[in-house]
Amino acid sequence: MFLINSYVKGLKNIPYFSIIFLYMRSKYIMIYIATVNIIQKGAFSMCEKPKFYITTAIAYTSRKPHIGNSYEIVLTDAIARYKRMQGFDVFFLTGTDEHGQKIEEYAKAAGVTPKEYVDGVAGEIKNICDLLNTTYDKFIRTTDGYHEKTVQKIFKKLYEQGDIYKSEYEGLYCTPCESFWTESQLVDGKCPDCGREVKPAKEEAYFLRLSKYQKQLEEFIESNESFIYPEARKKEMLNNFIKPGLQDLCVSRTSFKWGIPVTFDDKHVIYVWIDALSNYITALGYDPDESSELYNKYWPADIHIIGKDIVRFHTIYWPIMLMALGEPLPKQVYGHPWLLFGEDKMSKSRGNVIYADELTSVFGVDAVRYYLLSEMPHAHDGSITYEAMIDRFNADLANTLGNLVNRTIAMQNKYFDGVIQAPGNSEAVDEELKEAAKKAIADLDSNVAEYKMSDAVEAVMVFARRCNKYIDETMPWALAKDEAQKERLGTVLYNLLESIHILSALISPFMPETAVKINEQLCAAPAQYASLADFNSLKAGDKVGTAVPLFNRIDAEKLLSELLAKQEEKMKEAQKEDVPEGIAQISIEDFMKVELKAAEITACEPIPRAKKLLKLTLNDGSGVDRTVASGIAKWYSPDDLIGKKVVVVSNLKPAVLCGVESNGMILAADCSEDDVKVLFLDPSIPNGSKIR
Repeated sequence: MFLINSYVKGLKNIPYFSIIFLYMRSKYIMIYIATVNIIQKGAFSMCEKPKFYITTAIAYTSRKPHIGNSYEIVLTDAIARYKRMQGFDVFFLTGTDEHGQKIEEYAKAAGVTPKEYVDGVAGEIKNICDLLNTTYDKFIRTTDGYHEKTVQKIFKKLYEQGDIYKSEYEGLYCTPCESFWTESQLVDGKCPDCGREVKPAKEEAYFLRLSKYQKQLEEFIESNESFIYPEARKKEMLNNFIKPGLQDLCVSRTSFKWGIPVTFDDKHVIYVWIDALSNYITALGYDPDESSELYNKYWPADIHIIGKDIVRFHTIYWPIMLMALGEPLPKQVYGHPWLLFGEDKMSKSRGNVIYADELTSVFGVDAVRYYLLSEMPHAHDGSITYEAMIDRFNADLANTLGNLVNRTIAMQNKYFDGVIQAPGNSEAVDEELKEAAKKAIADLDSNVAEYKMSDAVEAVMVFARRCNKYIDETMPWALAKDEAQKERLGTVLYNLLESIHILSALISPFMPETAVKINEQLCAAPAQYASLADFNSLKAGDKVGTAVPLFNRIDAEKLLSELLAKQEEKMKEAQKEDVPEGIAQISIEDFMKVELKAAEITACEPIPRAKKLLKLTLNDGSGVDRTVASGIAKWYSPDDLIGKKVVVVSNLKPAVLCGVESNGMILAADCSEDDVKVLFLDPSIPNGSKIR
């Protein structure tokens, strides 16, 4: 009885066999009941698979996602597949975020209801997830009825306990980002997140008391080193947002209707972040009023996989919401970098957008998955170009992996009619190959554990290259000419076939279809991950199948010419569009309201505590010096600017930026993602000249 009581109190203190032993020997019915209850509650953790709950950010249903957006679902799927291969009980969630003012506006422009609009885009997003062969367990939509009802319950609970309160918001609103900003938060008078125009807005709203939980959140982040990953994101959140002081968060709106209504105040709809972020628990059946088996099983999430641009919402707003609800926080949030088109961010208005369905129709699904995972560093932005994709395809997939499998299967058929031979005595070169296999497995484990997927993929490809080197070292074709070397030839080919079987397992999280094709050619079941390092999964006497090329080499020059021609057409079409993405049309009367003047920079100095800003003093011909704060410090020093003539927007409403009242804006050009050029005028143009 003492052992049973000890187990009930301490759960894992007493081993499984001790409990069963007492149960078998005991005559007391009370012990029988206690044992059965423990089993029913799942206390015997060693009899269950370890749990792993992984999520993507839910995709916003404004437009069809481009390949940069699709990277996240492929990354998350690779991790989920890997964890399943390790024996974890994985729950993989993805889905769509479908409410907000932007959706309402898109639907109006399209002449459909918001629900009709999001149904179409959500369908496209789900189709892309399926096209890319992702193994999500649930696809949630924030328009799902169960989600909406639970969000309303969450909002009401937080209100009733005083964590949400009603007030009034007055600030500057960015519609594309659906975010309010203060004057001091703007960059050059525009939204600090997307760089677009903001509009003054004032409305009644409900607020979440972020400030109440600031200290608790700060202590949690500092005591849980791996909560925000990579480390740079953690420092950014603490130093730039939390420690300077959290402002309470606006969590309802009255200026649009496409959202989840507040049950006790029908003028308001619940604002995007409470609605969207709650999906991670509503998908598991969370309810503030009752327990859910799925929620109890999988929450807290092991990791949220999100883009680096929404780390703030997931590591500040979301944890505070959970703290207020009294629920555990997720174990980790990984803010992955972006995939750029060359060196530029993808934009439909530029015409430099690539879509997943376009790429897979040319390269195939596994090749696209391979490229995305191999080219994206874990902490820095990655890049996609057609040239790089073709190079990767030919070098890694066709030459290294494909050629290895094809010629090994072909030699096995040629020299032994496909029958696998029992390996004989091992030589030094064989042991080196086996050690390379063990290293590949270990490197894959360690890199995936840190979500360094490009390094994980490279570890596998290093082993594939080692296998090709082994062929060159052992020269099976030479061994085949000598009957006395028949046993040695059988050993060499066994080692190659076993290596390929191991490779099929190692690549399966990244290229699942290719792994299946390799095993079909081997006529073998998938290798068991736990025993890969044993190097003995294939049985002598079994027969391999027919060698079929996995990847056919691409005519690089021909395909590149075709793809670039199509890309050029897309860019031309984008330039023809009347309304570029995110920009509203204006009349000539509106444009004439902007007053542009020539001005000379007479003085220039950095602004303390503002790394991006320079304080410019301008002579615009009015006889009074004009002060302008401009975010060009990254590209220009004061000496570069003093004495230069520039164009100033002279009738812009004054704004205070980092303590400096800025009276205007100078014109500059965005030349690339990270290059800005100020527009300088001919020195002979008189100060104050109107520009039109």
